[in-house]
Amino acid sequence: MTAIELDRIIEMAWEDRTTFDAIKFQFGLKEQQVIELMRRELKPSSFRLWRARVQGRATKHQSKRGFEKGRFKCSRQNSISNNKISKR
Repeated sequence: MTAIELDRIIEMAWEDRTTFDAIKFQFGLKEQQVIELMRRELKPSSFRLWRARVQGRATKHQSKRGFEKGRFKCSRQNSISNNKISKR
């Protein structure tokens, strides 16, 4: 895993509206693997803050969301691959 991919996974994990399913879809990491990665890469205090923030949060789990049942928020995101807009 490259440093750029690692940074993007951490960024996605911190985002409230990005689900663990989206991280799995893009990078192949399950929720537990993301937690282990965050524990390894963040300072202990930052990890505790992140865990408290995401634990039980419905927006981090696709199945618990009461909105956005589709994977993409808008039609333009369907053509995005690896966080880059593909040529149309």
